Amino acid sequence: MSDAIKVNVEKILQDSHVGPMATVQDDKPHSRYMTFFHENLKLYTATSKKTHKTEEVEKNPFTHILLGYDGEGFGDEYVEYEGKATIRNSEELKKQLWIEDMKHYFDGPEDPNFIVLEIEPIQIRLMNKKGKAPKVLEL
Repeated sequence: MSDAIKVNVEKILQDSHVGPMATVQDDKPHSRYMTFFHENLKLYTATSKKTHKTEEVEKNPFTHILLGYDGEGFGDEYVEYEGKATIRNSEELKKQLWIEDMKHYFDGPEDPNFIVLEIEPIQIRLMNKKGKAPKVLEL
C-alpha cells in the first residue's frame, strides 16, 4: 500500500510545480505561491535572501505546502506536504535549479541574493482521491 501511495505522490510532485507554501509570520500562518522542484521526496524552491519568507524560515523552519490540485472539482488528487525548510546557498544547487524565467528576479545563479529553500518532508498526505480518506505516506 505504501509503495502505491509513494508512486502517486511522486507523480503529483513531477506534474505539479506551483502551489501555496505556508510559513509562520508573527505567530500566524502566511501563504504565498511558490514554484517547486523535487528530488525524490525533497522539495526545493528558489527565493531571494531579502524576502520575508527567508526571515520567517530562519525563525521557524516548519512549512506546509499544497501541490497537485487542478481545480477540476471533487475528486482531484493532491498532496499536503509538511516539511522543515533549510536555507541553502550552494553554487552547485543554484546552478542545478536555475531556469531562464528566474532572470526576472536574479542576475543569474551566481547572484548573491539568489538562495534555495530545501524542504525535507516530515509528513506527506495524499488527499481527495474521489472522496476517499487521506492516505499518509510513511517516511
